[in-house]
Amino acid sequence: MEHIVRIQSVGDVTHNVKRFRTDKPSGYSFTPGHATEVSINKEEWKDEKRPFTFTSLNQDPFLEFTIKIYPDHNGVTEQLGKLKPGDELIVRDTWGAIEYKGPGYIIAGGAGITPYLAILRDLQREGDVKGNTLFFSNKTDKDIILKDELDGMLDENVKYVITDQEDTDYINAYIDKDFLLNNVEDFDSRFYVCGPPEMTEQISEILEELGASADAVQLDDQ
Repeated sequence: MEHIVRIQSVGDVTHNVKRFRTDKPSGYSFTPGHATEVSINKEEWKDEKRPFTFTSLNQDPFLEFTIKIYPDHNGVTEQLGKLKPGDELIVRDTWGAIEYKGPGYIIAGGAGITPYLAILRDLQREGDVKGNTLFFSNKTDKDIILKDELDGMLDENVKYVITDQEDTDYINAYIDKDFLLNNVEDFDSRFYVCGPPEMTEQISEILEELGASADAVQLDDQ
């Protein structure tokens, strides 16, 4: 089912990530971590559907999406970057590979943090964030999405991993086998992994090699 929703506000989160808040259709709900197919309500773009994760909660009176913009690609995110309040999006039914099943290790790369924003915000609202650890990988310091909010929710249980900037304020590394061996206390834990497809595939293979149960690893590509 399709719903046309009006954009209420557009804000900058980082140099290339924007937050869109839209009207919320009556009775529309979703599971934190889930996504919907979004398109722009303009004749030439309305059939160009892309999956985006909700970063709002069901209790919010709006829908929110936190989206990385690629201005050098002639595509949907470039067009999204040009939208203003009053423009319209089309949203559809909700779906998703990631659902919170209990505390564990969250591993995110870049925009792969978005499903966990909704999950962590929901846990924070319920006072139930404890027991979760986040490893958040980005290319440079300035790419980190909503660092202050993540620090506020997770405190010392968040580690920022920077791959392409040697003078980083954080950990200059990749989330590879050595990193996981040094930073994971228990491979019987639950793991949630979301990021670029190559990253999720590699981390899934490493976790399996290190003894994590396939049933305890949830994967999603961003």
